[in-house]
Amino acid sequence: MRDYDSDPLAGDWRAAGRRVVPEVPAESGLVVELPTGSHESVGGPSAGWVGAVVLVDAGNVHLEDRHGRVRAFPLGAGFLVDGEPVRLVAPALAGPASGATAGRARTASGSFAVEGARARVARASRIWVEGRHDAELVEQVWGDDLRVEGVVVEQLDGADHLAELLADFAPAPGRRVGVLLDHWVEGSKESRLAEQALARVDARHVLVIGHPFVDIWQAVRPQALGIAAWPEVPRGVDWKTGTCRALGWPHATPADLAAAWRRVRGAVRGYADLDPALLGRVEELIDFVTAD
Repeated sequence: MRDYDSDPLAGDWRAAGRRVVPEVPAESGLVVELPTGSHESVGGPSAGWVGAVVLVDAGNVHLEDRHGRVRAFPLGAGFLVDGEPVRLVAPALAGPASGATAGRARTASGSFAVEGARARVARASRIWVEGRHDAELVEQVWGDDLRVEGVVVEQLDGADHLAELLADFAPAPGRRVGVLLDHWVEGSKESRLAEQALARVDARHVLVIGHPFVDIWQAVRPQALGIAAWPEVPRGVDWKTGTCRALGWPHATPADLAAAWRRVRGAVRGYADLDPALLGRVEELIDFVTAD
């Protein structure tokens, strides 16, 4: 028997079957993808774009890609985070989470956590970083992601022996190396050493990139430490010692510098406390060594 008392137009009948796209705050460092043609950037077409949020202003989100290029896009729908559609909103205006991302925890790197995931058996591919502090910071922010992917991070103790280490490692398909170097600027010692090293191996299976900072400490955003900016250290002065002296921190002994590093690391709660110049480089290395 038909129910003639029910109203087929009652409720929000236009929304029936419509997928709810969750709102996500466009927080600094969040990695966002735009499918090709989904958006037009302010000033030109996007042609597809993947980048980390570096600024939100005037209704636009500014995204920096892995090459350091920045484009602005209108906030709203048409973005992907971890492959899922989202609606980007200004951080202060974000409403409660809903839809596919509701209640899902995030790792310190900003990725969605994989519930119940066990560490994968280590891949043959590796990520190399220059020193202990670099390795500790990468572990602190990307450790959960690296364990799920089975990626081991090893320290080089400087770039001087990069050519010999790469030759010994013998990069090959399924045995890739991603290298993160400090002070990656044109004409630097690090860039010259990388060029020499790549000439001795099959460079198709090696990616050497870096960040522009003299020391990995500078990759921590000054605001996270409550300082206006990292101090300028005169050439010829040990950077860590000069920095601690300028900030009024103890600096006379190795123990003082170790305590200063603990202070810097302690200010890092996640990806938002790191400069995008480091975020993009590490994400690029992870993508490279897990591509095969």
